[in-house]
Amino acid sequence: MQSTTLPKRWLKFYPEGVSHDLDLPKKSVQSLLIEAAGKYPSSTALEYQGNKISYGQLNELSNQFANGLTSLGLKEGSKIALILPNIPQFVFCFWGALKAGLTIVPCNPLYREREIEFQLKDSEAEAVVLLNNIYNKNDFYSSFEKARARLPNIRFVFVTSLTDYLPPIKKQLAGPVKKIQTVTKPDAINLASFLSGKPKSEPPLLPITTEEDVAVIQYTGGTTGISKGAMLTHSNLVSNAVALTNWEHGTNTDRLLGVTPFFHIYGLTVCMISPTLSGTEIVLLPSFHVKEVLETISKQKITMFPGVATMYIALVNYPELSRYSIGSIRRCVSGAAPLPLEVQKKFDEITGGNLVEGYGLTEASPVTHCNPLGPGTVVKSGSIGIPIPGTDAKIVDLETGTRDMAPGETGELAVKGPQVMKGYWKRSDETTKVMRDGWLLTGDIAKMDEDGYFYIVDRKKDMIDASGFKVWPREVEEVLYAHPSIKEAAVVGVRDEYRGETVKAFIVLKDKSSNPGVETIREYCKTQLAPYKVPKIIDFRDELPKTLVGKVLRRQLREESAPDSLLK
Repeated sequence: MQSTTLPKRWLKFYPEGVSHDLDLPKKSVQSLLIEAAGKYPSSTALEYQGNKISYGQLNELSNQFANGLTSLGLKEGSKIALILPNIPQFVFCFWGALKAGLTIVPCNPLYREREIEFQLKDSEAEAVVLLNNIYNKNDFYSSFEKARARLPNIRFVFVTSLTDYLPPIKKQLAGPVKKIQTVTKPDAINLASFLSGKPKSEPPLLPITTEEDVAVIQYTGGTTGISKGAMLTHSNLVSNAVALTNWEHGTNTDRLLGVTPFFHIYGLTVCMISPTLSGTEIVLLPSFHVKEVLETISKQKITMFPGVATMYIALVNYPELSRYSIGSIRRCVSGAAPLPLEVQKKFDEITGGNLVEGYGLTEASPVTHCNPLGPGTVVKSGSIGIPIPGTDAKIVDLETGTRDMAPGETGELAVKGPQVMKGYWKRSDETTKVMRDGWLLTGDIAKMDEDGYFYIVDRKKDMIDASGFKVWPREVEEVLYAHPSIKEAAVVGVRDEYRGETVKAFIVLKDKSSNPGVETIREYCKTQLAPYKVPKIIDFRDELPKTLVGKVLRRQLREESAPDSLLK
């Protein structure tokens, strides 16, 4: 791929005080916590249901875990899987494992047997940390237990509970009130007991080649094919955290809502690693529930709320939203999935919050773009913003990926920067497909305007080819979101004998008792879209299938729709 010859038009729109380039420190990820503990030893690092853990205490917990892992004989480069939600154990196990020289494999705690087996086997994990709870009909241990016999590499299994770091009174009530059941696993190592008595002193600092040594193997969601492990180096993660901290101007007085899952790269970098640089307090919520989120924002005076589109959709449609005081929020950045324009407008109208859209992907640690934040900056609705410091971006042609496209022209988004992955774990052939001369082909169709602001049109693989016409699902979804009766919408292409593919829309209504009907929705779309873009099939659903981080599973919707009929 030829190097870009286009000027970096976006630099003049950088917020005041944000450097155009990054002066990247050659340091390991774990050094960020060590430095934060030195600067802010008594400041709160984590708040979990009323229990506060300072940066000094968090560092000591991570030291205990690191020293314990070393005593077990786990060597540098060994893989450890964290199969946990957003609880304190994820955080100090993450930092501690890195201090012991291990590589982290974050996994979704709701994964089923097949998914868990694949990631643990593919990553060659030797240790796992997971919950031994049954809660809300989820038996968090059983999926791993069923796969255990086929995972000979697993040497150590640590178990921990959702209740271990609750305040004493809440811990007592967790069983009878929250109905959290803890199951004894005699063949596993109890994490709390394991930490007891372990030295709190800093383990020896390991020599890290920051640009080569892998800190995290982060698996892609697998929503468009086989899940692949992106190898993210220490340099990748540190550079992205430094850039984000400069962009967002996080401070030691901020409180960040940590509800976006840490096992997802967006939550890991934006909600956990980056806040550590500035000594920001992270308020932990293991899962997203609208009422609990609003109560937490109101009570804890949250100032920063990085989330995903489905979270903001749920908030703007919550009937009792006006009862909560959420004016403390000064930064809301939506990532991981496209933010519908209508949702962005409604959120700002209702809350007065500063909600902007950013962009990233697993292979880029993840953030590459964001709209500017702060007074006097230019935010463009519908845009993912501009490249963050140290990042370059351009649009290339869809056919070869070698020709740069001019402003306003549509093509594939390519990015380059210190946050771009080392490659896919054990899949050099897949790496070659997306990496060219240091540029990462994102698989997203986009365009750049004259100012250097970028706009995502859609996923390359999600494009619908209807009688030779290209239909981008996101364009149709934006029209549907603007309809007053529609809460959520997803559009896919389904097979059609005459047209090749035709447009199908899945719709969730705000009020199920007041269905406007298929024809009304279709006639509305005809006033907004060319005929070939109008959904020929409309399917009303109670909910849309999503990943735990909130991405709509279009692939699943396509599979459910094959074959389909036009009579829905």
